[in-house]
Amino acid sequence: MENVLRPLIVVGGSVVLTLLIGWATDLLMRKADQRQSETPLWGLLRRGRIPYQLVIFAALLRGSYDEARVLVEHRVGIGRTLTLVLIGATAWLMIRIAAAVVETTYTRYSRAQRDPARVRRVRTQVTLITRVVTAVVAVVAIAAMLLTFPAMRAAGASLLASAGILGIVAGVAAQSTLSNMFAGLQIAFGDMVRIGDTVVVDGEWGTVEEITLTFLTVRTWDERRITMPVSYFTSKPFENWSRGGAQMTGIVYWHLDHSAPMEAMREKLRDILRECPAWDGRACDLTVTDSTPNTMQVRALVTARDADDIWKVRVTVREQMIRWLTEHHPYALPRVNTADSALPPSTNGNRPTPSPDGGPRRAHEPPRQAR
Repeated sequence: MENVLRPLIVVGGSVVLTLLIGWATDLLMRKADQRQSETPLWGLLRRGRIPYQLVIFAALLRGSYDEARVLVEHRVGIGRTLTLVLIGATAWLMIRIAAAVVETTYTRYSRAQRDPARVRRVRTQVTLITRVVTAVVAVVAIAAMLLTFPAMRAAGASLLASAGILGIVAGVAAQSTLSNMFAGLQIAFGDMVRIGDTVVVDGEWGTVEEITLTFLTVRTWDERRITMPVSYFTSKPFENWSRGGAQMTGIVYWHLDHSAPMEAMREKLRDILRECPAWDGRACDLTVTDSTPNTMQVRALVTARDADDIWKVRVTVREQMIRWLTEHHPYALPRVNTADSALPPSTNGNRPTPSPDGGPRRAHEPPRQAR
């Protein structure tokens, strides 16, 4: 009878204590979350209740397993398994706590900061910090798990002795990976590019959607995703339209006839922009920037709040201005001018004398003999 009751008391007591402690802790965090609704810390910490209860259960069962006196022949294996579970659950809990603290810090900063560029910068840093912490905790947890095996402890001295050679080999083999990791940290804390920035890379226009330690994802205007190593942004030039602020200045070009009504076009441009909700009202201008024998180049300068709005303003101005010119000033559109060619001075105003075979003869050419 004792052989049955003792294991049930040990295992059942561990389960009951785990549930009671977990329920009490969750109740306290719920009340704290209700009292301090301005901070999401307590609500985020509640996401770690599963690894928290697993840590408590593994610790209680590991400490009281010897009293159960069950499966004595497998005591070492069961004890090691419980130790591995305890290490893994502790690492899981630490990752959840670190993520909750970092996310809370970012939330407070984003509420207090009104500059979208700074908020995106902090968001990028927070994301990469969370990934680094997760990687470090996972590596330490795996190392701790391996050290629970006697064979690994015995091999520790030889592993340390060969660490220099292994480090050199690993560094050569993972050269590109390490360079991307350092490039990711440089991007996060160097403020080169942030999540949400509008960039142009390899002729593709898009928005930075995700940044990790090794790669970066750009979402293009047509919903494609371009994934590239983060080392690209530290080794090659690229356009960052959101650097220093989201406000944008756009340009629209037309090639028109020299008789185009410039003053009327300026008035029409202002009318178009007043009716365009994407225009931010900061500036507008229309000037002639170039001239060719057949046309002149007219440039309109417009502004908007961000890259998406500047695109809407540009296409709206281009379309409505061309429609207005077509309906009210068709002569302003480019056309091909044709006229009689001017004669060279050596002809004295006379046409070239035709040759007997019907072809023209130049003034300095002798008459051709008829065949």
